[in-house]
Amino acid sequence: MPHHGNEEEHLSPSDQERQEGQNGNGHQEPVIRDNRKVDPVTGQARHPEGQSAAKADSPVAEPEDTDTDGDALAQAEEILNGIEVPAEESVAQGAGQAEAAELKNDLLRLQAEYVNYRKRVERDRAVAGEMAVIGVLNSLLPVLDDVDAARQHGDLADGPFAAIATKLENALKTYGLIRIDETGVEFDPTIHEALIQQPGEDIDVDTVSQVLRSGYKSGERVLRAAQVIVAVPA
Repeated sequence: MPHHGNEEEHLSPSDQERQEGQNGNGHQEPVIRDNRKVDPVTGQARHPEGQSAAKADSPVAEPEDTDTDGDALAQAEEILNGIEVPAEESVAQGAGQAEAAELKNDLLRLQAEYVNYRKRVERDRAVAGEMAVIGVLNSLLPVLDDVDAARQHGDLADGPFAAIATKLENALKTYGLIRIDETGVEFDPTIHEALIQQPGEDIDVDTVSQVLRSGYKSGERVLRAAQVIVAVPA
């Protein structure tokens, strides 16, 4: 719309500066507008153009340095210190300790039972081995009786059979076989079986005068008592 000659044209300050630049220098100067919202020098936020300069330039009121944070921490610490552990939790802790002690006692008892069990097994194993040896020795006693009878008749004076008999007796000795065939010793009913009694001379106690059949023992176990003739004091 065309303007009348008598009307004044209202220009903004930025347009007036641009017009003055054109009038004074004869050409239009470039206008640089800084639209950044943060001032790169101060680091403060810039206000829009619609706000007043007084408001934009007014200093920002900083919060007063109060001790509210310290008061809050003190209150929180007081609350935490005032909290008590519930009775149920204390009872649970005591029950846990009692249960741990009971489990420890059970473990100690099981360990003792295991040690006793191991000793019993080892003892039973040793007894079983000893009984096995005794069984073999008992089965060979009749063979040893035949060897003694052959020796008394002079059949084992020499020859290969005499050597075999000697090896057999020595091998049985390694398994703890002990012959009971001594004479002139005191009669012992635990290892001697008296078949005949007769008066003796120059003796004060019952004495073995003759062995009719040898006896045997393995260690302290008597396998067979010796059959003997006993001389008794006159």
